[in-house]
Amino acid sequence: MIVSRAWTGKHYAVLGLARSGAAAVRALLAAGARVTAWDTDEAKRDSLFSLPHTGDDLRIADLATLDLATFDALVVSPGVPLNTHPLAGAARDAGVPIVGDIELFAQARADLPPHQVVGITGTNGKSTTTALVYHLLDTAGVPARMGGNIGLPVLAQAPLPAGGVYVLELSSYQIDLTQTLDCDVAVLLNVTPDHLDRYAGFEDYAASKARLFAMQSPHHRAVIGIGDAASAAIARCFAHRGETITTIAPGTPLDQSRWPSLQGPHNAQNALAAIAVAEALGLDRAAIEAGLETFNGLPHRMERVATLGGVTWIDDSKATNPESTAPALAAFPRVHWILGGRAKGDDLDACAPHFGNVVRAYTIGEAGPRFAALLRDRVPVAEAETLERAVRIAAAEARRGEVVLLSPAAASFDQFRDYEHRGTVFRAAVEALA
Repeated sequence: MIVSRAWTGKHYAVLGLARSGAAAVRALLAAGARVTAWDTDEAKRDSLFSLPHTGDDLRIADLATLDLATFDALVVSPGVPLNTHPLAGAARDAGVPIVGDIELFAQARADLPPHQVVGITGTNGKSTTTALVYHLLDTAGVPARMGGNIGLPVLAQAPLPAGGVYVLELSSYQIDLTQTLDCDVAVLLNVTPDHLDRYAGFEDYAASKARLFAMQSPHHRAVIGIGDAASAAIARCFAHRGETITTIAPGTPLDQSRWPSLQGPHNAQNALAAIAVAEALGLDRAAIEAGLETFNGLPHRMERVATLGGVTWIDDSKATNPESTAPALAAFPRVHWILGGRAKGDDLDACAPHFGNVVRAYTIGEAGPRFAALLRDRVPVAEAETLERAVRIAAAEARRGEVVLLSPAAASFDQFRDYEHRGTVFRAAVEALA
């Protein structure tokens, strides 16, 4: 695991004991810090007692009953809403720093062998781009770790040898909990409305993304997509850095024919961003091209799950808003589109330019009736209600050469645990057709 001498002898409050919180507790204890931890889930609290510790350095207690001013910092999981959670307000009132595991990693960097850090954020595409950058490094023989909002918590991973690269996917929530992460290469793919229940408005959400660059040393590299107004405005704010900024404009010509897992205009942007990062890290073009050709993509993100009778079935369950679904629709000329779930907005306007590619739409879940009403005058619609029924109807109607695409444009929590569960159910329903 990754630890820091800076934590030794300090006392930390840790709120939330899921993956990143539990990893933070382990790392803090290993560094010689004292930890008082809490989670509303009793099983998560009990699991801490299996960790190596003395009787004095680990305590389980409801932090709401304690004086936070006695702690050096409050470490919270990204899922804790800083705008509404009473402990966040109490910590601010007490002048106690509120941090997350990424900030702890930033503090630990001084104790690690010489390395570089790539931080990647954006409303859409950050998981694919993070995985792609990691893959390019790995295939080129560069020691690398992938963490943050993807894979194992970074503190739980073994430190890299000298010359290694940590590739971090960073949500706005994680950036909000970070103050000193100076990325050698920072990436912003896009900013579109999302997670607005956690912010005063869209401008605050965009400002959270921009902080990734504000934490950078001016001579470090920035890569910014400028396909939306908010991202373009952020690029202008940092334009004084001159040649250390690379901007990626929409529609930049790119031959994706040799990269089977990077199809569609959204993956063109992801690939361009990853290429810019790889070049900034010193990879040559041959190594980059080899990595692009062998990248397999991510589960539930434009994942090809089957071809049955000439019909291709695509799992894009991770597309939880219209902006992330739009490029998936653009990627195929004849699409049977399964959509719906818990809507994040009132419209499908971002998808409208690609309705001409839709043979028929099949709506499911809580947003099904609303989405059907929005689509009915534009494309043929079937109100399927459930994912399994949508698969059966689409299987009966799709023809050779066409695509059945699960790209819901909505969250999954009305009918599923998460987008991964939704994608797994889709795959199972498709496999049942064979």
